[in-house]
Amino acid sequence: MEQAGWFGWGVADAPRATREQLERVHPPAHVDFVERACAAGQMIDQDTACMPETWPAALHAAGGAVALVDALLSGTASVGFSALRPPGHHAESDRAMGFCFFDSVAVGAAHALASGRAPKVLVFDWDVHHGNGTSEIFHASADVLFVSVHQSPLYPGTGPASDVGRGPGEGHTVNLPVPPGSGDEVFCGLVDEVVVPLARAFEPSLVLISAGFDAHVLDPLASCRVTEHGFARMTASLRDVCSGLGVPMGLVLEGGYSTEALAASVSALMPVLGGADVAGGVPAGTRVPDLVREARARTARWWPALA
Repeated sequence: MEQAGWFGWGVADAPRATREQLERVHPPAHVDFVERACAAGQMIDQDTACMPETWPAALHAAGGAVALVDALLSGTASVGFSALRPPGHHAESDRAMGFCFFDSVAVGAAHALASGRAPKVLVFDWDVHHGNGTSEIFHASADVLFVSVHQSPLYPGTGPASDVGRGPGEGHTVNLPVPPGSGDEVFCGLVDEVVVPLARAFEPSLVLISAGFDAHVLDPLASCRVTEHGFARMTASLRDVCSGLGVPMGLVLEGGYSTEALAASVSALMPVLGGADVAGGVPAGTRVPDLVREARARTARWWPALA
């Protein structure tokens, strides 16, 4: 991004998240645990190692999501990208796991709700792994529509299509599992045929994207086949629906374990996020995969606009 002149965007350093911001989604005991684990250089699980430097990094990652939300809701920007790690979407309210310590996108969404400036938030997770933490945190909420497209079976083993939320949040969790080998056609089809009409039906005040890049064909930790063109196409579809609804959209970095694929994908989508066209587009007459039609029909039970 630096080599590309930051694509002409303004660049700001992320602040640290405050305890008040973290504790909207994580109990104080969890925040204390992460601080102690980092100080001790503890292995939290077989995937999640930390060291003293992890503590400020995790605070800045969550704080970046909060700062992004503030910029979007204040009108400073209509789009933005919080490009920080560690990622966050696997961190449940009281559990760090899967390289994640605090659920940054959830902290950002909760901040938006608490501010009174965004009564409804749509969180779309295109990371190849299910965002179990974000799902758990907002599972019973009707104020957050959580939509996740993810490879299944794959870590962490959550996110079946049958999980639709609970209580007042029933219908506000939309899981879109896809098989290994799924590529641009499936991911972009789900965005165009499910996520976009859901956004129109839900009418959010803010859209946040858990932007992982591990569905890329070159990524070593999964088996999907999305290309950088696919990430740009998904970005264009989401940008356009947000523009039509008059709501801001922000990306929060999640996974992505091929540095080559991560760099290429971000370089492809940043100009598109800023308004550029996607070269090539979708060929006329492109077939909608059966999986996409089935997901749309399944979701229509709670969202009749998709029928």
